[in-house]
Amino acid sequence: MTTRCLLVDDSVRFLEAARTLLERDGTTVVGVASTGAQALARASLLAPDVALVDLDLAGESGLDVAAALVRAVPCAVILISTHPYEDVAELVAASPARGFLHKADLSGRAIQEVLGGPEAVGAT
Repeated sequence: MTTRCLLVDDSVRFLEAARTLLERDGTTVVGVASTGAQALARASLLAPDVALVDLDLAGESGLDVAAALVRAVPCAVILISTHPYEDVAELVAASPARGFLHKADLSGRAIQEVLGGPEAVGAT
């Protein structure tokens, strides 16, 4: 079963690059969003297995967006950032997100590892 993913980031360049990378890895990117409102609307409509949410959205907290997604739709959330994990570990641990991925480490396999393996997809 392929993972259905929603990408949430305020950088159009990152969204394009991440979509290309993940789709090459066999992950289906069902949609992209640049704001929390877009993320909630698209997640409700597209029913992704996982949403990758940037910690630093322009004018919004990715942590708040992650919490809203977890409350609103049955999908896992993984926080992403260019910040080192050590700098954000406490924030990630206090959030409802399943985990964290540095943007440089983003891949289909890395998403599966955070989710707990292929059997975890869709089990949220």
